[in-house]
Amino acid sequence: MQSHIGKRSMDLESIRIKARHDLTPDEVDGLEDRLYEINASRTGYEDAALLGFVAEVQGELVGAVAGYTWGGICELRQVWVHEAYQGEGLGEALMTEASREAKARGCAYIYLATHDFQAPSFYAKLGFQKVAEIPDKPLGHTEIVMRLPL
Repeated sequence: MQSHIGKRSMDLESIRIKARHDLTPDEVDGLEDRLYEINASRTGYEDAALLGFVAEVQGELVGAVAGYTWGGICELRQVWVHEAYQGEGLGEALMTEASREAKARGCAYIYLATHDFQAPSFYAKLGFQKVAEIPDKPLGHTEIVMRLPL
């Protein structure tokens, strides 16, 4: 089957757009790979790597931090501690491990996003600084982008 990709055509009627709200994790990963190829070619940074640490009690997940490093920065996309373990130092221990790994990979900063109803004061206590606020994300609340210099 011949691919039409790469053949520029302004005939939008030949393009079919359809709703697909059930993309699989593999399909989303494929999209991420395509975006990474573009980003790497435009920036020259080809060092992307996943980063993650988990905390378990008797094989049960009670906390985790996950993200990636790329181009001298680390972005943490998920930081979670089970409610029963919050305030016990587990979140700080996970963040310490992520920071150590990011620094070992040559990162200058860690970035993350939190919400006004989540843990901005926790991150501030760890040295994160607010760099942006996005109001009404979700409606009635604020998303806060924070950065930690390493």
